[in-house]
Amino acid sequence: MVERLVPDRLWELFERVVPAAPVRPQGGGRRRYSDRNVLAAILFVAASGCTWRQTPEAFGPSWSTVYRRFAEWSQARVWAKLHRLVLDELGSQGDLDWSRCAIDSVNMRALKGDLTGPNPVDRGKKGSKIHLLTDRSGLPLSIGISAANTHDSLGLEPLVRGIPPIRSRRGPRRRRPAKLHADKGYDYDHLRRWLRSRRIVPRIARRGVDSSARLGRHRWTVERTVSWLGGIRRLHRRYERKAEHFLVFVGIAATLICYGRLTRGRPAR
Repeated sequence: MVERLVPDRLWELFERVVPAAPVRPQGGGRRRYSDRNVLAAILFVAASGCTWRQTPEAFGPSWSTVYRRFAEWSQARVWAKLHRLVLDELGSQGDLDWSRCAIDSVNMRALKGDLTGPNPVDRGKKGSKIHLLTDRSGLPLSIGISAANTHDSLGLEPLVRGIPPIRSRRGPRRRRPAKLHADKGYDYDHLRRWLRSRRIVPRIARRGVDSSARLGRHRWTVERTVSWLGGIRRLHRRYERKAEHFLVFVGIAATLICYGRLTRGRPAR
């Protein structure tokens, strides 16, 4: 099960970003479980949506060990580094299309925690929102979370700034798309001006002017990626009290989508 959840290539990438195990100066202590087994357990929790206490014993470490390692790696930003490393691998192979990027968001119900708010599309129940920016083929380049009642337009600038400098097949690293497609929720002149100041051509639908179907022919890729996030059942509903832990599961989903393209030539579903 460990090898199936954490293939050799994914493990090689993870080894490049995971911090070294702490060493006890006095020696002794309990044997530390393999990072690969712990990573497999974390991916199982993400994919199945089970609670930490339901982590199968077949992985070896207890649920408390898995959660403790998850928190340590989250604090060290291991997951963000892994996502960027996979993007670098894709960029060096020329598998990222920067010609047209798209941005969108999706709401889900939240049981507790910070960065939650009344969900306007769920009768005001508490929820959170995932913000997503993808390349032309739907690969996630930048992610973010907010309260469910946060307006979509507030997520555009942080997402664009959050695109890391990614390797290219030729030339310097790149972090700026040629065009950015968005729906009418981002229809504000100050956002268009801001994108143009960064030499990004805005393709934002205008309220009462543009048809949703016209720009949707390029924007559907990010909507498809949103549906791919459903493959990570931990994102169906937010259980994490800490917003950074919920963001980690979003990052894991984005990494697995990109890793699927890296290994099979298409995003994982």
